[in-house]
Amino acid sequence: MARLIDALTKLPGVGKRSAQRIAFHLLKAPPEECATLAKAISDFRKDLRVCSECGNLTEADPCPICADPRRETHTLLVVEQPNDVATLEATGQYHGRYHVLMGRLAPLEGIGPGELNIHTLVERVKGNKIKEVILGTNPTLEGDGTSLYLAKTLEPLGVRVTRLARGLPTGTSLEVVSKAVLAEAIAGRGKLSDGTH
Repeated sequence: MARLIDALTKLPGVGKRSAQRIAFHLLKAPPEECATLAKAISDFRKDLRVCSECGNLTEADPCPICADPRRETHTLLVVEQPNDVATLEATGQYHGRYHVLMGRLAPLEGIGPGELNIHTLVERVKGNKIKEVILGTNPTLEGDGTSLYLAKTLEPLGVRVTRLARGLPTGTSLEVVSKAVLAEAIAGRGKLSDGTH
């Protein structure tokens, strides 16, 4: 029991009390429920891989979005994490392709451009007929810094660089914003300039 509680507290957002509640729930649950959970975790680690095109997490390579011939190929929406793709897809408002950075620039934490999926983004823009790159980083200090860095890196390549509209609340993550706010942000995106809008 102590090992399980200790393991559960390592999950984000799970404190000691929550871990204890989960452990006691599993103790009372039917063995099949515990086995299903254990198998789901095991399969998740075994079957999940990174899409070689966009960097999203997937069971197939390329991922279903990259493999879909109906998706617009001239637009890329750059996001920080795979869960941002799922959040934006839920709006039904965006029909292009994605690029997942797997983080954001955070110099104080030792996360620079080399730790992110930026080199492959530049290669995608150079090697394809990309006309617009939409920066969909979170509206935080690190997200804004990442967007500014990407804009300066991509604009010399002759691609239009825009950013999701500022209808998104500052200091929050995409995953907690409502679908309506995200849909408006996609529809009202604007050109990234010196950070004033």
